[in-house]
Parts: sequence; structure tokens; C-alpha cells
Amino acid sequence: MTSNPQSPPRVLGRGSWTEARRIADVLRKETIGGALLLTGAVVALIWANSPWAHRYEAMTGLVVGPHALHLDLSLATWAADGLLAVFFFVAGLELKREFVAGDLRDPRRAAVPVAAAVGGVLVPALLYVMLNAGGAVQGWAVPTATDIAFALAVLAVIGRHLPSALRTFLLTLAVVDDLLAIVIIAVFYTTHLSVLPLLAAAVPLGLFMLLVQRRVRSWWLLLPLAFATWALVHASGVHATVAGVVLAFAVPVLRSRSAGPGPGLAEHFEHRFRPISAGFAVPVFALMSAGVAVGGLAGLAQAFSDPIAVGIMLGLVVGKPLGILLATWLVARITRAELDTGLAWIDVAGLAVLSGIGFTVSLLIGELAFGIGSDADGRVKIAVLAGSLIAAALATIILRMRDRAYRQILETEQVDRDHDNVPDVYQR
Repeated sequence: MTSNPQSPPRVLGRGSWTEARRIADVLRKETIGGALLLTGAVVALIWANSPWAHRYEAMTGLVVGPHALHLDLSLATWAADGLLAVFFFVAGLELKREFVAGDLRDPRRAAVPVAAAVGGVLVPALLYVMLNAGGAVQGWAVPTATDIAFALAVLAVIGRHLPSALRTFLLTLAVVDDLLAIVIIAVFYTTHLSVLPLLAAAVPLGLFMLLVQRRVRSWWLLLPLAFATWALVHASGVHATVAGVVLAFAVPVLRSRSAGPGPGLAEHFEHRFRPISAGFAVPVFALMSAGVAVGGLAGLAQAFSDPIAVGIMLGLVVGKPLGILLATWLVARITRAELDTGLAWIDVAGLAVLSGIGFTVSLLIGELAFGIGSDADGRVKIAVLAGSLIAAALATIILRMRDRAYRQILETEQVDRDHDNVPDVYQR
């Protein structure tokens, strides 16, 4: 069946019913993870500003791990380097599956979220550099990241009736954004590089790749190889979370022809590790990283007058939405595409503002740029928290209004007259 050459290309098209159901399943898991993330962040913030703040510092600074392997790290470092590697492993699996077997295997569909993610990185970075020219420019990447769990949790609460195309757009945008973030971390925040451990990491990585290409699922074989890869990448000076993405890209998405029907290995691993990432890794990282002594109103006033904090907040609240909107509009203009039927640019604007929620990866980059526990790191945390909350509040106002408008439309679209468990709108 050929497409109608007269029909214009669509921006944020509906996509397939299979993909819509998968996105809905991901959203449910990430929503729970987002709630746990917020809980961890709130607990850390209250604890760090309580009379027991010294116990919080003692906990995050507690060193554990074998010294002989150079893995005697503080709990805060284990959370940032170890647990977030699980987070990036899941993000890598999601991204690879989207481009190999998802709706984004069509380059025309992939162009919009990829361009939006690039725009959402470039504009906030430029804003930050403009405000900190001649100063702390090393923090330029802090406002470039979107937090998947936090943003999807907010969307799940305020946008239950929004079209599935918007949810898919946000999820894909955030995943591509994470990939860009890991490239930035690897390229710009690697302070020293030891070539020998990096070359040695190719051995367990190659064995891991060989096993997964043969569709081996045995954890007792794969986990030691994955840990060895992570440990050697960590020893090389490259941030260890890079290993998570590299391992994810090694996992095949499609099943072998002899395996028959069922989920591929990437989808199998994603189902196994997403609950660990969303329910444990990211919330624990928030608990270990979000604790910062605010210092009362005077401390907040001092932090918000600092160029670093101002650059981060403007990057998240203004730069991210502006970059995403401009990139999406440019793609639509160049390809002469139109928004899918029923969508409006205010919907894209609402998602662009929501993408200004930068929490997990922003905190990680802040620690890499300024050092854990430094004065600048404290201002980064305050700015990231404040900017993310402002972006969430503004997005709530916009998307809540749009959600009401889509409620009646959704009731019509979910009609299933032939009772085959697929809404009729996906069969037209």
C-alpha cells in the first residue's frame, strides 16, 4: 500500500497502536519512578537543612569498596557513577529500540524529536555561556538535560487525556537528550584519560556483545562482564555511565528468525531493568545528590543572584523551551510538514516547557563541572531544583488547559466498534 503523494508530511503524527500501548506501559513505570525520585529529593533537602545535617554528610561521604581495584568510593560517587549507569543502560535500550523497531525507524518521524533534542541542548548552553562569559563557563551543560522520570511523572498527573503522539514525542525527546548528555559527559568532562584500562574494557565488552548477539540471557554470565566493563571504563577516567549506554547499544533489538514470536532481547532487558532504574537507582541518586544547605532566605537570595544559578535557571526555563520550539518549527518549515490533525503549537510549547525539568543528569553534570561539595555545586543544586519546579509549574498551567480540551476528543477516539481491542482511529 503506497501513501498518498498529495498528503503533506505530519509533525507529531499518531503513530501505530502497538507503539502507543508500549509508550503507555513505559509511562506507568516512569510515573512511579518520578514519584520516588521526588520523595528522595525532598528527603535529602529536608535532611540537609535539619539539625541532623552532619549525619547526611557523613552518609554521602562514607567510603566503601575494594581499594585494590580503585573502587573505594563514597556512597555519593557510587550513586552517580554506578547507579546512574543502570539509568543510562535503560535509556540506551529505549533509544535503540525506537530507532530499530519503533515508529522512529522512519527518518521522517525521527527528525522531529532528534532536532528538538539538539535545539534543547544548544540554546540553553548558549544562554548560560552568555551570562557567565569570562567566569564559570564549565557549567554550560548543566541546563541542557531533561529528566525523564520527573517530566513524565508531571505529564502523567496533568496530561492524562493528551494525545499519545505528544507523550511519545516527550519520551523520545528525553531519551535522545540523555544520549546527547552522555556524549557531552564523555567528551567535555573527562579530566584525564588512561588508555590501558579503556582498551582493556574492550575485552569484557566484546564477550558481552558476543553473548547477547547469541541471545544469551543468563545473568550470571552477563552481569560480571557488564560490571568489568563498567569498572575498567571508570578506571580509564571516562565517566562510568558511558559504559551503560555502550552496553545497551550492544544488545540486539530484533529476535532471531529461529526464535519465533515474542519480545526481543533489548525489550526483555528493558522490562527487567526499568523497574530497578526508576524504582531504585534514580531515587537513591536523588537522595545522595539533592541535599544542599539552603541557608534560609538570605542564602536563597545570594544563590539566585549568582551568575551560575541565573544561567542554569534561565537555561532550563527559557532556553530549553525556546530551543525545542525553534528546532521543531524549523523541521516543519524545511519539510513543509503540518502538525497532525487536532494538534496545535501550544501543545508543543507545553511539552517544550515541561522539558525544562532537568534534575538527575543536570545534578550529575553540575558535580562533574564544579566538584562534589563545592560552593558552586551547592548553587547548582539550588538552581536546578528551582528551575525544574518553575518549569513544572508553567507546564502544568499550559498542559492542564489543553488536557481539558482533549478529554472529549479522546472519548471519541477510543471507540472500538469492531471489538478487536484496537481503537478504530488506528485502523483508518
